[in-house]
Amino acid sequence: MILSVSNLDKSFNDVPVLRNVSFHIEEHEKAAIVGVNGAGKTTLLRLIMGELPADGGTVTVSRGSSIGYLSQHDAVDGDHTIYDELLSVKQDIVDLEHRMRAMELQMKNVSGEELSQLMDAYTSLTHTYEARNGYAYRSELTGVLKGLGFAEEEFARRVSTLSGGQKTRVALGRLLLENPDLIILDEPTNHLDMSSVAWLETYLSNYKGAVIVVSHDRYFLDRIASRIIELDNAKATVFSGNYSDYAAKKEILRTAQYNAYMKQQQEIRHQEEVIEKLKSFNREKSIRRAESREKKLEKIERIEKPSEIRTDMRLNLSPRYESGNDVLHAEELSKSFGGLTLFTKLDFDLKKGEHVAIIGDNGAGKTTLLKMINGLTPPDAGLIRLGANVEIGYYDQEQHVLHMDKTLFEEISDDYPSLTNTQIRTVLAAFLFTGEDAFKQIKTLSGGERGRVSLAKLMLSEANFLILDEPTNHLDIPSREILEDALNAYTGTVLYVSHDRYFINRTAHRILELNQGTFTGYLGNYEYYLEKRAERSARPDDTAPAAASMKRDAARADSARQDWKAQKEQQAAQRKKENELKKCEERIEYLENRNGEIDALMASPDVCTDAARLQELNREHEANDSELTGLYEKWEQLSE
Repeated sequence: MILSVSNLDKSFNDVPVLRNVSFHIEEHEKAAIVGVNGAGKTTLLRLIMGELPADGGTVTVSRGSSIGYLSQHDAVDGDHTIYDELLSVKQDIVDLEHRMRAMELQMKNVSGEELSQLMDAYTSLTHTYEARNGYAYRSELTGVLKGLGFAEEEFARRVSTLSGGQKTRVALGRLLLENPDLIILDEPTNHLDMSSVAWLETYLSNYKGAVIVVSHDRYFLDRIASRIIELDNAKATVFSGNYSDYAAKKEILRTAQYNAYMKQQQEIRHQEEVIEKLKSFNREKSIRRAESREKKLEKIERIEKPSEIRTDMRLNLSPRYESGNDVLHAEELSKSFGGLTLFTKLDFDLKKGEHVAIIGDNGAGKTTLLKMINGLTPPDAGLIRLGANVEIGYYDQEQHVLHMDKTLFEEISDDYPSLTNTQIRTVLAAFLFTGEDAFKQIKTLSGGERGRVSLAKLMLSEANFLILDEPTNHLDIPSREILEDALNAYTGTVLYVSHDRYFINRTAHRILELNQGTFTGYLGNYEYYLEKRAERSARPDDTAPAAASMKRDAARADSARQDWKAQKEQQAAQRKKENELKKCEERIEYLENRNGEIDALMASPDVCTDAARLQELNREHEANDSELTGLYEKWEQLSE
């Protein structure tokens, strides 16, 4: 075991963020921490690293183990080149190399015993050099830089000239080259393109040390994680397996907890109805039975209703009217910036109802292409033509469609003046902005909150052609899943750019890969794209799919017939039980009324002096009581 977290507590302003959080990480284990935005994931990492004091509990790292930590906003700076910045991590090997070169020169000028001693020292030094991977460290360094998306011609660039995302990638490269016993990464894929993320997956999967990662990239988590630590409502739950395993188990647990609560509530209501009915019979035996049931009901250990830490965002995308069948035609599009050519003579078409994902490395021109289609950036050459009745809804990853100085309420009301105040508040509430949140300025919101505002405006647009640029950026996993469901139910046309492979896999009908200025099309989702790209799939026999489809259809039809038959039998049995219950209640009512009549007769002057009549009535009363006892039991059984 390399790390142990035991009963960790942390609160901010008396609001608990983490309560009794406990888990451990074994050597070589790859674990992921998941949870909605604000669940305390980054706080937990900072507690582990000692950057925040815990209110209670302990964090224990095995003796002699080293930890490397990269937060979301870590970056490097300075006048070093990219290559030299990473090379500084290997300074001990560089120093060894210099000493070895100096010894080699020195050995040319000495002899005898001095040479022998020098050669012994040199041999010891080369063993150390070899043990520290000295003969391969430069190729390792080059491999890491290329894996993180830096071309060789960029190695000599000064770190001070890089963008924030590039500086973060350099910081990630430094950390990986340090080879700590435990790597802790907070959203490491945020600034990586698909190729770099795939490289990082392979690197971390094969990493000899342990890894803890916080990420919203579900595909990434599927590839590397063998354990999921979920933070939910300030508590931690540990699940074995990758993200898909966790999601399936989580759904089973959530459903089981909710069903158990609902079942108990149903049973409580039923018992209360039975108790009330037994009391209404107003007989000594039925009242005793009712009291017995009341005591049992009081002893039941009540299941708490499963609580949610937040109400899910509600997103419904539906076009106001349909477009024509031809939505977009792009012909011989070209675009350059200065000496950089993004693409030339790019051709593609979109049909109504298609969901198309554009993928490619950073800088390939994907966002520029979307801006050209949306009329924000002119092409250098070529034609873009929209089809009949096409209305565009645009989601911009940089949130340029939002006005930073406006409040949320103003942002919606100014763009949709026909909405009433109540309608605007309802829309904002659907995207988790309630109460005074409506009057926050856009510039004070987090990235995820701005993303939700943009989605709200997208929903209100009722457009039939959605153009989305990295729509899952800043969204937590539940929000991404809600967006996926909304897009899958959307009947309009969608064209989007995304690095979220899980999102692409769930929502894309077709993939266009932009590589070296040209498009390559794949008719399918991300898994299909990977198969085709790797040329792994064999050509299927033409008759096999049809035969398999016929077999599946026949099986479904047979299953439907069996289900219908079972349903009819169940309905018949239910009707029979309801009829028996009704007859039982009618018989109970008759016998109780008859016993009341007998009691009145036995007290009347004409009967109380007639011994034979009294005996006859008494026997009838006893027979009725005996039958009533059985009927009460039968009624209770039928009512269950």
